[in-house]
Amino acid sequence: MITKAIIPVAGWGTRRLPITKIIEKSMLPVGNRPLVDYSVQELIRAGVKDIYMVISNTEPCQVREFYRDNLALNQYLIERGKEDRLKLAKTLPDDVTIHYTVQDPAGKYGTAVPIALVVKEFKIDEPVLVFMGDDFVWNPEGESAADALIKASSDGANSAILGVEIPREKVEKYGVLSEKDGNLVGVVEKPTPEEAPSNLINVSKYIMTPELLDKIVKYVDEHDFGPLDQEYMVTDPIDDYIKEGGAMKVAPTSGEYLDGGSVEGWLHANNVVCG
Repeated sequence: MITKAIIPVAGWGTRRLPITKIIEKSMLPVGNRPLVDYSVQELIRAGVKDIYMVISNTEPCQVREFYRDNLALNQYLIERGKEDRLKLAKTLPDDVTIHYTVQDPAGKYGTAVPIALVVKEFKIDEPVLVFMGDDFVWNPEGESAADALIKASSDGANSAILGVEIPREKVEKYGVLSEKDGNLVGVVEKPTPEEAPSNLINVSKYIMTPELLDKIVKYVDEHDFGPLDQEYMVTDPIDDYIKEGGAMKVAPTSGEYLDGGSVEGWLHANNVVCG
């Protein structure tokens, strides 16, 4: 059973300025909850007990505050006879722990970096789920993204990548999954509809085995890209992992990908969840 997950939530959220001067991107509200909490609650329902959040070195950290018990609020609700709202104020079950590690915004940058930070600091040596903190897959009547990944990976026996089904005419904005016999062959970036190998897009939700995690750590540690060279993209070590014989299963889902990284995406997410 997979009981650990990594969620990167660091970064300035520059695409969402000026609001991200005062609200962390992952804390932007969708309905009555922050973006990141949709992934957190989904992972908890899938059996995750330890969540590793990669945060920025800013204080106060809004993500940390959200998942911490607010004793003053709890006391206020009790004194005002509003005990029924205590369960809404409690954002984390007692048997789930969030561990935090800080990513230096002036350091290495890209999707591989926070994963490598967690693996090294907490000595992760078992399969983990990896979800980004500013988007989620909405599928309230069907299988969750986490459950789809767990099933495809045979509960962590193999690495896995989520593939969200979209209309083929819209694939030009995304990385599109190429797969054979249920295994990932590669990710084709922004193909035309005619060139796209499928209509499954990469939304950066994974199960990663220790072998793949080790490759990600080595990729970050052994390369020295300058800030104007390139980002440390997790798809690079994934490509190497597959070329060297590693298996990454494709987990398709018909759920809707909701992204809070742009104003348009965030407004759409609110319309979907609250509509």
